[in-house]
Amino acid sequence: MIKVITSAERHTSNKEWIHSEFSFSFADYDDPNNAHFGALLAHNDNELRPGQGMHEHPHHDLEIITYVVSGVLKHQDDQGNHAELQGGSIQIMSAGTGINHSETNPSDTDNTRFLQIWLLPDQPGRQPKWDAKFYPVEHKTNTLLPVASGKGEEGALEIHENVTIYLSSLETNRELKYLQREERRTHIYLISGNLEITCTDGTFHLQPGDAARIRKSCDLNLKGTGSDMSAEFVLIDLP
Repeated sequence: MIKVITSAERHTSNKEWIHSEFSFSFADYDDPNNAHFGALLAHNDNELRPGQGMHEHPHHDLEIITYVVSGVLKHQDDQGNHAELQGGSIQIMSAGTGINHSETNPSDTDNTRFLQIWLLPDQPGRQPKWDAKFYPVEHKTNTLLPVASGKGEEGALEIHENVTIYLSSLETNRELKYLQREERRTHIYLISGNLEITCTDGTFHLQPGDAARIRKSCDLNLKGTGSDMSAEFVLIDLP
């Protein structure tokens, strides 16, 4: 079964300092029928204004994965970690027993766009952990690049959940196959470009901001379409 959630169906939160599109219930958006997809609790697409940010605040018992799409995102936390993450960077934060952190845009002129993904951990009460890594665009071109995983994927940052997050930038008319497992879920979110998904359920066309929630489906064929740009997307394999 494939359910496509269009960009327009997301919840928009537009504040003076940040514009956000929420794929699931989050902050002031509360929909009991759209609270999660398996272990995936939040999938937010954020645009942070220059010089703005989220001041220090706490989290616990969450796996938080951040993908900086463009601009720079500055991270600081009470574990002594600090970094200025460039576009193309992935950050993982296992909140565990508790972590306080801040996220800001250090630029005076440019917005920062970043995706933030919240997952339930495999167990509560772990020690907090932070890590980050930059992935060049050529590493994700016309392939599925694992960037965060609890399954020991080579080159991916380690998280505490049986989930793997992939990035891909699929050029026009290039195709990938993804073997959908019967007992697993797949979440695909299109960042830019156009993406065609084909399986026995039919053919589905995603535009920027659209997502596909997939369960008990066939093997997927993913194809970049349109001529303007590559189809950049996130694919999450989860229980």
